[in-house]
Amino acid sequence: MLIKNPKFEISAVSKKQYPKGNLPEIVLVGKSNVGKSSFVNTMTNRKSLARTSNVPGKTRQINFYNMDDKFYFVDLPGYGYSKMSKEEKVISGNYIEKYLEEGQNVSLIILLLDIRHKPTEDDMLMYDYILRSNLPFIVLTNKADKIPVTKVDAEVERIKQTLGISYSTILPFSSERKIYIDKVWEEIEKYVNPE
Repeated sequence: MLIKNPKFEISAVSKKQYPKGNLPEIVLVGKSNVGKSSFVNTMTNRKSLARTSNVPGKTRQINFYNMDDKFYFVDLPGYGYSKMSKEEKVISGNYIEKYLEEGQNVSLIILLLDIRHKPTEDDMLMYDYILRSNLPFIVLTNKADKIPVTKVDAEVERIKQTLGISYSTILPFSSERKIYIDKVWEEIEKYVNPE
């Protein structure tokens, strides 16, 4: 899919601030610093559409990115950042939960995990929450550039076994290498332009 004019639309903290209309929403969830902003930039071939940060836990709001009025990438706050106060964690968790409960246009959830590490307890909780939501989802094992190419398939399989994924799609991803983009777009298009 070619996106010609992606744009940041709004940061929201409540339903009344969500964009109006019924464009499909591709929702990004993952722990802080897993690379959700880099994912948006890579998929749109932009360097700074989504602001990336070296400081985990920076995104505290829900960011909506309009993809040529075809759909939105929706970046939810990252979870599991140890330096967030308990109060901040609760607030971020509430944003995520409320959005997933209230969002009328959620077409696909993309759970991003770090390919180098076993899914954390927070990752497992999020995965379980997604399963219980009955919403369509895929899992991306991000940062595949950080390990040898020959080990990528084995690490994806390890994460698949850990989560107990038997029917959903799980793919490697790398913002640096950009070699997995086409497969990810293929998956997204199934939910943006269903036949």
